[in-house]
Amino acid sequence: MIPYNLPIILCVLLVMGFQTNFYFGSVFGKSAQKPNRTVYFILYGLLCFVYLVFEMSSVFSSAVALLMIFAMAGSYQVEIKTKVIFSILYAVLMTLVSFISLFIFSAIDSVDYTNLESGNGFDRPGFMKGIILSCIIMFAVIQVIRLISKRRSFALPYPYYIFFLIVPFISIYQINVLTTVSSNKDIYYFMAILGFLFLNVMVVYIFDTIIDKFQFMHENAQLQHQMNYQDANYEKTVHSFKSIKRIIHDTHQQFLYIEECIRRNDSAAALEHIKVTLNKVEDAYQRVNTGHLVIDALVTNTLNIAQANGIRVDTRLRLHSQAVHIDRYDLCVVLGNMLDNAIEASKKVKVAEDRYILIQIHSSESALFIRILNRIAQETASLHSQKPDPEYHGIGLTNISRICDKYGGNMTIESGHKEFNNMVVLPFSPESSI
Repeated sequence: MIPYNLPIILCVLLVMGFQTNFYFGSVFGKSAQKPNRTVYFILYGLLCFVYLVFEMSSVFSSAVALLMIFAMAGSYQVEIKTKVIFSILYAVLMTLVSFISLFIFSAIDSVDYTNLESGNGFDRPGFMKGIILSCIIMFAVIQVIRLISKRRSFALPYPYYIFFLIVPFISIYQINVLTTVSSNKDIYYFMAILGFLFLNVMVVYIFDTIIDKFQFMHENAQLQHQMNYQDANYEKTVHSFKSIKRIIHDTHQQFLYIEECIRRNDSAAALEHIKVTLNKVEDAYQRVNTGHLVIDALVTNTLNIAQANGIRVDTRLRLHSQAVHIDRYDLCVVLGNMLDNAIEASKKVKVAEDRYILIQIHSSESALFIRILNRIAQETASLHSQKPDPEYHGIGLTNISRICDKYGGNMTIESGHKEFNNMVVLPFSPESSI
C-alpha cells in the first residue's frame, strides 16, 4: 500500500513542509533563518514521512507531530522558549483546522471522519483528505497571523510564555472532550471548534501586543539612562570650559607678576615663575588640546579618573582639523562609552603595574578613527557589563554600534591575551555639528 500511495504522500509532505516553514517565517521573519537549514529540512521530512505512513496511537502520533514542527522551528535563530511556544501554537492551530476539515468531509460524505478509527482499522483516506484540506485552510489562517505579527525579537519573562500556553492546552483538552462525548457532530460542534481557532489566533495578537509594550518600556528606560549619561558628559564639558576660563584668568595675574620681575631685572625669579606657571597649566589641562571640546573634555576626565585609580594612560591624539563632522551628542555616546568601559575594566586588574589604557584618536578628511585598548583581569573579556543594574549599563556597546550604523561606520572588538581592543570608524556627515 505504501508504494501505491507514495506519490500522494510525497506531495502532502512537500505541502506540509512548505506550510510549516511559511508559518515560522511569518512569526519569526526571514531574517531569523539560519544559514544552513538542510539538516532541519531532512529531519522534518523524515518525521513527516513517519507521521503520514505509519499507523500509531494518538499519543505517539501527537509526539511525532510536535517533534516534526519543532524540527522546522530549529531552522530559525530565535530563543528556545519562543520556538517552543510557537511550535505548540502551530500544533494546536493545525489540530483545530484538522477537526474543521474532517467535519466538512463528514457533512459531505455522511461519514463521521472526526473519529478516524473505523471498524476495519485506521481510516487512511479520511486521514489524508483531512490533512490536504487542513493545509488549504491553514494557509488562510497563517495569512491572518502575518497581518498581526510584527516579528519582534524582544524577550519576555518566562512566566508570560507559560501563561500564553494555557489557551492552546485548554483548547486541545476541550476539543478532545467534545469529540469524545458528542455523538452529534452538528453546526454547534463546528462553531465551537471555530471559536477555539479564533481564540488561538488572537493569542498571537495579544502576545505580540504585550511584547510591543514591554519593548517600549525597555527602550524608554534605556533612553532615560542614556539621557542621564549624556547629562553627565555635558557636565564634564562645562567643567572643562570653567577650567579653561580659570586658567586664562590666573595666567593674566601671573603675567603681571612676571612683568614686575622683568622691570626689576630679576630674571631668575621671572624664569622660575614662568616654569611654575607652565607646570600648573599643563597639570590643569592634562596635555589634551586637540581643539575639539568633546574629545578634550572626555579624555581629560578619563585621565583624571585614571590618575586617581593608579591606571597608566597613553594618549595619541591627532586630528586632521578641529572640524569633526560628527554630532556632539553622538560623539559623546561613542567616546564616552568606550572610555568608561576601559576605566571599568582597568579597575578590576589586581596588579597596579598592569593597569593600562591606550587612547588613539585621529581623523582624516572623511572619517574619525577611535581606538581604545585596555588591560583586563581575565584572559578574554566578557561583553556583558559588570556594573550595578546591568540591564541599563549593558547597553554601552549596543549604543556605540547604533551610532556606527547611523553614520555608516563600523565597530571592531578584539579580545585576548588579557587585552581588550575596541576600534570604531565614523565617516563624517556633512550635516552634523562639529
